Amino acid sequence: MKAIFDDRQWRHDPKHFMANGVIKPCPEQPERIARLTDGAKAAGCDFVAPKDAGLGPIAALHSPEYVTFLRNIYTRWQRIDGAGDEVIPNVHPANRSDSYPKSAVGQAGYHQADTACPIGAGTWEAAYWSAQTAITGADMLAAGELAAYALCRPPGHHAFGDLAGGFCFFNNAGIAAERLRTSGMRAAILDVDVHHGNGTQGIFYDRDDVLTVSIHADPARFYPFFWGHADERGTGRGTGYNLNLPLERGTGDDAYLKTLDTALERVANFGADVVVVALGLDAYEGDPFQGLAITTPGFARIGAAIARLGIQTLFVQEGGYLCQELGQNLTSVLTGYEGA
Repeated sequence: MKAIFDDRQWRHDPKHFMANGVIKPCPEQPERIARLTDGAKAAGCDFVAPKDAGLGPIAALHSPEYVTFLRNIYTRWQRIDGAGDEVIPNVHPANRSDSYPKSAVGQAGYHQADTACPIGAGTWEAAYWSAQTAITGADMLAAGELAAYALCRPPGHHAFGDLAGGFCFFNNAGIAAERLRTSGMRAAILDVDVHHGNGTQGIFYDRDDVLTVSIHADPARFYPFFWGHADERGTGRGTGYNLNLPLERGTGDDAYLKTLDTALERVANFGADVVVVALGLDAYEGDPFQGLAITTPGFARIGAAIARLGIQTLFVQEGGYLCQELGQNLTSVLTGYEGA
């Protein structure tokens, strides 16, 4: 299996993270790249650099207003007297109406859902190349590759069309699915991250041409709280094209795999000929977020189950945070997939 990564993705180096009113070091560290690279290589992956497909595939899902914000906000922020080193919102609109603030502070609140997506000097470049990594993976499948792994960092599934959040800026899995769709393929997105892919759901919620399925810790008491509940099925033409499968905190391998069967049945019944797997490894029992309790061998079972769909597969990296087994868990998924 080929893997895709660009060194410019190292340049996003967030410092700020607030949890329960406490400022902490950001869990989404560049060191994740080294651990994931080792894990992919241990699975036999050969790395290639992404090609630059330009802004078109990104702007197919993200508004030009939002792209303009991401591209320029760090420079604008530095002009504020006494501003911090990172763009972090401190005010949010109760309702995102037609009015649009002119100030950098107001726009940060408009385009950043929470304090978990700080924007620094290298964020735009890293996010751009993270998206290009996913796009190149999609193009590989469109050209006939059976499977590929896109080491996307920063991740993407919490990014809406004009809103960053939860460590995410561009919705890499969504961009890849749209790229595959426009190449003539029927694409489904299967999100196995411990957190609900709320941005992915939001982008496709009223559409019937891309199926979105997410297995995640129950958001009643877990991020992202406001999305990811089982009754969210889509709207308009998209009704029935979104499936959420929330699980109790601490769910382990066997119960998870049973739920995965339900998710895979929905992908099959959509008639998908390609699946984009939003690959969060943070469902691991030892992950810092402690949402679910998947073991390292359990990830191999997840990979094997996905392989049994018998369709082309693009793995797009989402979460999975610094713990000793992070790279091993990636190896387990990919070898489980290839050995099925």
